Amino acid sequence: MLTIRRAHDRGHANHGWLDSHHTFSFAGYSDPKHMGFRALRVINDDRVEAGRGFGTHGHKDMEIISYVLEGALEHRDSMGTQGTILPGDVQRMSAGTGVMHSEFNGSKSELVHFLQIWLIPSKMGIAPGYEQKTFSAEKTRGALCLVAAPEGRDGSVTVTSDAAIYAGLFGEGEEATHALAPGRHAWVHVAKGEARVNGHALQAGDAISFTDEPEVRVEGTTSGEVLVFDLG
Repeated sequence: MLTIRRAHDRGHANHGWLDSHHTFSFAGYSDPKHMGFRALRVINDDRVEAGRGFGTHGHKDMEIISYVLEGALEHRDSMGTQGTILPGDVQRMSAGTGVMHSEFNGSKSELVHFLQIWLIPSKMGIAPGYEQKTFSAEKTRGALCLVAAPEGRDGSVTVTSDAAIYAGLFGEGEEATHALAPGRHAWVHVAKGEARVNGHALQAGDAISFTDEPEVRVEGTTSGEVLVFDLG
């Protein structure tokens, strides 16, 4: 079964400095029909104005993935980690028993556009952790490159959730297929541009869920960036 969730059906909050779209219920947006999908709990599509950001705040028992589409996102946390996340980078922060962090757009002129993704961990109360890796356009062009998975499989960042995340950049004529093992599910999110997924035309912010389907097939039309979540 395939179910499409269009970008315009998402929750939306505009705080001036932050323009955020919520695929699933989050903060002031509550929809009992969209509380998450399997281990995938949050996809927030955030645009942060220059010189602004999220002040220090806490999380617990959640795997948090930051995926930058435009600009640069600065990160600091209570584990002593400091760094900058750029397009092509995947950052994972395991909140575990508790962590404080902040995210900031240090640019004086450019916004930062990024996805913040929350995964429900398979085990609660783990030690907090941080990891960041870069996946070049050569790896993701016309392919579905594994960027996050349990045990850091195939060079991906490590997550403790029953989830694997694949990223791909697709232009016209480029396509890739991901097989779903029996009992697995998938959520496909078009992060930028457009793509066809199993024959369905999707635009930026659109998503499609897979249940009892054998494979995910992504085809480029003009230019698109796609995330595929393989979920238990």
